[in-house]
Amino acid sequence: MSSRPIDEDGFHSIAWDDAPQSRAGAAISPSSPFDEDVGEGFETISQPTSETLESGVGASTSTGTVTGLNRRERQGSVEVDPGEWNGRWMSIEVREPVKEHEGSKDMYVSYAVKTQTNLPTFPNKVAVVRRRFQDFVFLREHLVKNFPACVVPPIPDKHRLEYIKGDRFGPEFIERRRLDLQRFADRVARHPTLQRSQLVNDFLQSTEWTVAKHHHISHPPPESHLSLMDSLSDRFINAFSSVRKPDERFVEMLEGLDRFDEGLNSVERLVGRGKTRVDDLSVDYQDMAAAYQGLGYLESGITEPLNRFAEKMLDFSALLKHMNQSTVEPFLIQSHSLQAYAASHRNVIKLRDQKQLDFEELSAYLSAIVSERDRLAALNSGHSAAPVGLGTYLRDQVDKLRGTDDIHTRRERIRKLDGKIKELQDAVTTAHETSTAFSDEVLKEHRVFELSKKEEMKEILQTYADGQVEMLQRAMDDWDRIIPLLQRIRVDV
Repeated sequence: MSSRPIDEDGFHSIAWDDAPQSRAGAAISPSSPFDEDVGEGFETISQPTSETLESGVGASTSTGTVTGLNRRERQGSVEVDPGEWNGRWMSIEVREPVKEHEGSKDMYVSYAVKTQTNLPTFPNKVAVVRRRFQDFVFLREHLVKNFPACVVPPIPDKHRLEYIKGDRFGPEFIERRRLDLQRFADRVARHPTLQRSQLVNDFLQSTEWTVAKHHHISHPPPESHLSLMDSLSDRFINAFSSVRKPDERFVEMLEGLDRFDEGLNSVERLVGRGKTRVDDLSVDYQDMAAAYQGLGYLESGITEPLNRFAEKMLDFSALLKHMNQSTVEPFLIQSHSLQAYAASHRNVIKLRDQKQLDFEELSAYLSAIVSERDRLAALNSGHSAAPVGLGTYLRDQVDKLRGTDDIHTRRERIRKLDGKIKELQDAVTTAHETSTAFSDEVLKEHRVFELSKKEEMKEILQTYADGQVEMLQRAMDDWDRIIPLLQRIRVDV
C-alpha cells in the first residue's frame, strides 16, 4: 500500500472536522505550524519545511510551550520570530495552583491555564482560565473519542502509586501534578490537529466551561462508518487475529517504538542506580564531616581549618542531594512520561491494524459468500459443484434429508445471498477507504510524534546535563576556596 504525501489530507472519517465556527456560522479556516498556506481549511495539514524541522515543533519548558517559533526568554518575556511557521504560534502555561473550598470535603485544586496564540481559530489571543484536574481528564478522554487516529498525549492516572504515597493537597504533590499537566498542555499545543479543535478552544478560553462540557457531551462527533464487522458472528472474529498482510511501514514504526522504549528503560535503570549511589555518597560525606569535626577538637591549632573542611563536606553532601532532587528525579519523571506518550502512539498503530483486519475479514467473508452463491447457481443449472467447506456439505445433507434441497429453495437462497453480497461489497469498500485513510493519518501522526519526541529528548537531556555541570561547578568553586586554607596548616612533628 503506497502512502500519500503527508501534505495531502482528504481524511474526514477518523479525525473529524472539529474546527471552531465563526459567529456567522461558517467554519473559520484555521492555521497551524503545519500549514503552508494560511487560508487552507482544517482538513489540510502540510509537511513542515526543512527549516522548521531543524527548529523543532516547539520549545518546551517547565512554565509553558511556544510552538512553531524560535523562543528566547528575556526578563520573563517571550519573543516571537514572525518568520517561523508562517507566523503562527501557541503558548500554554499551567500555573498558580489554588486550593478551592479549603477545609471542606469538596476541596480541590484548580490551576490557572494561560494561553497566548495568534492562531485565527482563537478569538482571544491571550486568555486565562482556571481548570481542575478532572477538567484535564475530560479534555483528554473526549479528544481520544473525537480524534481516534491522533496520538493524544496521556495524563498520569489520578491514583498512581507515586501520588498515593503523599498528601494529594501537599505542595510537593501539587507541584508534581502541575508539571504533569504542563507536559500534557505542551504536547497539545504542539499538535497541529488537536490545537485547533473546538474542544481545546473551549477548554482554553471558555468562561462557561461547565456549559461547554455539557454541549460536547450532548453533541458527540459523527460516528465513523459502523462496520458490518460489528454485526457479524464471532465465529470468525478473534481478539487474537493478526493482519494477514502487514504494512512494513507500520511494522517498522512499532519496532522503532519498542527500541525507543527499551533504550529509555536502560537509561532509567542506569540513572536510577546512579541516583542511589549519590544518595549513599551524600550520607558518607555527612559521616565523614562529623569525623573531621571530632578530629578538629583533638588537634590543637587546627580546629578551625578542620571545622571549615567539615562544613564544606556538609555543603557538598547537601549539593549532591539537591542535584538528585532538582535534576535526576525530573529526568526520571519525564522519561516515564515519554514512555507513556510512546504507548499512546503504539495504541493508535494497533487501532490502524484493527481497521486493516476489519477490511481483510470482510473481504474474506465476501469471497466465501460469492463462492456459495456461485455453487448454488451451478447446481440450479444442472452442473455439479463441490461444497465450499465441511459446514456447507453437512448443511446440504441435512437439507436433502428434510426434502428442502430443491431448485426453489436454492433460488430463494441465491436471492438472499445476492442481497448480502451487495451489502458486503458496500461494507468492504467503506472498510478499505477507512483503513487507507486511517493509515494516511497515522503516517502524519508519526511525523508529529517524532518531532515532539526529538524536542522533548533534547530538552530533558540538556536539562540533565546542565544540572550535572552546575553541581560540579559549584563543588569546584567550594573546594577551591577551602584548599588554600588547608594548605596553610602546619603540624609540628
